[in-house]
Amino acid sequence: MAIARVSMPPKQAAGAASQASAAGAADHYLYAGQVSIAYAGRGGETMLAIDHVDFVLERGEFVCLLGPSGCGKTTFLNAVAGFLPISSGQLNFEGQPVSRPGPDRAMVFQQPGLLPWRDVLHNVTYGLEMSGRMRRREAAAHASALLELVGLADFARSYPHQLSGGMQQRVNLARALAVEPELLLLDEPFASVDAQTREALQVELLGICKRAEVTALFVTHDISEAVFLADRVCIFSRRPGRIVREVRVNLPKPRDDVRLKPDFLAYVQEVAGVLASAAKAPSNS
Repeated sequence: MAIARVSMPPKQAAGAASQASAAGAADHYLYAGQVSIAYAGRGGETMLAIDHVDFVLERGEFVCLLGPSGCGKTTFLNAVAGFLPISSGQLNFEGQPVSRPGPDRAMVFQQPGLLPWRDVLHNVTYGLEMSGRMRRREAAAHASALLELVGLADFARSYPHQLSGGMQQRVNLARALAVEPELLLLDEPFASVDAQTREALQVELLGICKRAEVTALFVTHDISEAVFLADRVCIFSRRPGRIVREVRVNLPKPRDDVRLKPDFLAYVQEVAGVLASAAKAPSNS
């Protein structure tokens, strides 16, 4: 079902973070200034999903969006991907307004969504085939290199039903990387796997992003996951979502053995406290 766009009037009182000019927005890799997104609901009422969000992502960063269920994190991610129009504000990627999807941004969803009739290799090449960017042999070679990157080179001729959930998500990640995006958008990609696999995939994801030289914006409900992965954690309020706090995680990378260290646990405690307050705060919508 198509989502109707609802225009929102500009907010009269804006915080200091919202004072950046259009010229200043061009200096940032991804820039959101006073972004609101509203849906047209039944009976003509307006459902405000996110409300005047200010956000900046710089090239090479790994930033996690964290917040209560239904707070608009995925809505914001979909807007960055170009799947969903904003209602008001400014949303720029590399200095240009985001108006539609593009190969410079790739989404990794919660469920792998692999094509069951294609083997692993040809699931990874699917996007390249559809775009016509590479010839079949070149696409296969490119996909093989990515399967090596995600540790699945030995499973190139396997089919999705022959893989574990964690392996399917690694194929999903390789498929997203195949189009060589500059920005990787991830919507709780490890939510459906067990805790042990999830931690292993988190370690692999950081290594893959570093080797592939991609910037990442990652949505999660998991506080520990956010602290482990992120350079910054941006915490949303309950709906309508607003970014109420940013926590910069100054832990060295790689972080393979960081989870039980006092600094890591201190960050988890800090973020948990902010999140608890954000979840309890009354909505102003």
